[in-house]
Order: sequence, then structure tokens, then C-alpha cells
Amino acid sequence: MEKDYIKLVAQNKKASHEYFFDELYEAGLELSGTEVKSLRLGKCSVKESYIRIIDGEAYILNMNISPYEKGNIFNRDPVRRRRLLLHSKEIRELSDGVSRDGYTIVPVKVYFHGNYAKVQIALARGKKLYDKRQSIAEKDQRRQAERDDKVRGLR
Repeated sequence: MEKDYIKLVAQNKKASHEYFFDELYEAGLELSGTEVKSLRLGKCSVKESYIRIIDGEAYILNMNISPYEKGNIFNRDPVRRRRLLLHSKEIRELSDGVSRDGYTIVPVKVYFHGNYAKVQIALARGKKLYDKRQSIAEKDQRRQAERDDKVRGLR
């Protein structure tokens, strides 16, 4: 298997609708053995999850990793608090960013980079209602342009 192989496990599509991403970070996940096996099967959800910095360490809360079917007593709580593996400088940058008004840290996607489970997190600013409407209008225009190009290509 190639070293730079990336396999997407879960994506938070709602986050890009709700927030503007200012900075993106890649963080490792501290997991138990059965959680890794469950992740490899794609049994993960980050829709309702969020990130908090507690005592100088970053944690992801409410991330659901379904219990591994053959894990029996080794399975952990599916929505337990999991530590993110970041450099202390990155944690400082994130905590400084969150202290600004209107900013939060959201998980964007969970994936495997080689053999390592990673989470892409973003320092994000919340969108207002008119920003969301503008984003939807831009997506519709882009889709319509793609359809028009496709129709022209078929003729």
C-alpha cells in the first residue's frame, strides 16, 4: 500500500453550509483497537461533533464511532471524548482563534492517511442567513453552468 494513500471515512457536509473555514488543520486521533477496526469499515459520524480545548489539549466530543461487531468486551463508548493529536503551537493558535467572537472549531472530515486515522478540523466563523442564501445561489449557478456545458457537449 502506498504511503500517501488517503481513504475518506466520514465528511461533515453541514459544516461547509454553516461556517466559513478560516484555517484548516490535520490532527491525529487517539483511538482504541476496536475503534480503528470500526473506522476502517466506515462506521463513523461527525455531523453533531465539535471540538473543545480542555486543559491545554484538544478533544473531539460527540463523534460517533459505532461499536465493532466482533469487539465484545473491548468495545468502548461510541460517543466518548477522544483526544486529538496536535502540536502545542497549533493548540495555542486554535485557543486564541476561539477566544475571538463568532469563531469555533469544527471537524470537517475523518480519513485514513496511510495507516493513521486523521481528522481535518477548521477554525471556522459562523455564517449569517444571508451568507447561506448566497452560498446556495452560487451552487445553483455552478450546477446550471455545468448542465449547460454538458448539453452543449452532447450536441
